[in-house]
Amino acid sequence: MLWNRKVKALLFALFCMGGFVFLAGFSKNRQEGKICKKVNIKIDNEYNNYFLSESEVMALLTRNGNQPLTGMKKEEIDLKRLEMRIKSHKFVRQAEVSRDLEGNINVTIQQNRPIARLLSTEKDVYLDEEGNQLPLSTLYTAHVIPVTSSVVAKPKSGSFFQDSVGKAYLSLLRFIEKDPFWNAQLAHMDIDQKGKVSFLTQVGDQRIEFGKPVNVQEKFRKLFIFYKEVMPVVGWDKYSRLNIEYKDQIICE
Repeated sequence: MLWNRKVKALLFALFCMGGFVFLAGFSKNRQEGKICKKVNIKIDNEYNNYFLSESEVMALLTRNGNQPLTGMKKEEIDLKRLEMRIKSHKFVRQAEVSRDLEGNINVTIQQNRPIARLLSTEKDVYLDEEGNQLPLSTLYTAHVIPVTSSVVAKPKSGSFFQDSVGKAYLSLLRFIEKDPFWNAQLAHMDIDQKGKVSFLTQVGDQRIEFGKPVNVQEKFRKLFIFYKEVMPVVGWDKYSRLNIEYKDQIICE
């Protein structure tokens, strides 16, 4: 009896294994035979950036329509190659291309986010939060602070914001972009030949002399207090120049 039970158990296990192998093979054959009927594209617009359209993505995927994906079998589509095509676009920060159970292609894209616009007599460019330069777009204009600089003479000198000196200016731009008040109040930023920063404002006709990009939070904190406690009393047009470069003081003219 014990022997019979062991034989039955073994036969049952073999039967189950055979069924599993059959189903796996059947499923694989079905998947390989799937035809791509649709390409689903999702572009993350978390920061209301619209530099990339679905039609542009489709053009990248299909080589401007010369290599259509619809109608192709699973084994004929190289997902990694499609990802590389999308990532070649300057405004693509991250991209993922996958396939669903029906054989259709799903594309998810995260866009690069400009934090400033570098003004130049040659060609304006955007600057992203990593210090990389991005071209201007015909689809959308980012509402970011414009920057002029004697230090960054040409747009191709984008590496300035990634070197040991320029990173401090990039950190300053990040701070402004993330702070709702200063992002709205500061209309223009300039970096002079000595590396000192100054701002023009949206409200009030003042030039803010900020100095080097050090003690950033402290400088903005005392300027905010000045705005809150002094400006309502004397009037927003009282001063044309505010220097906050030095510790524990604001020079007004």
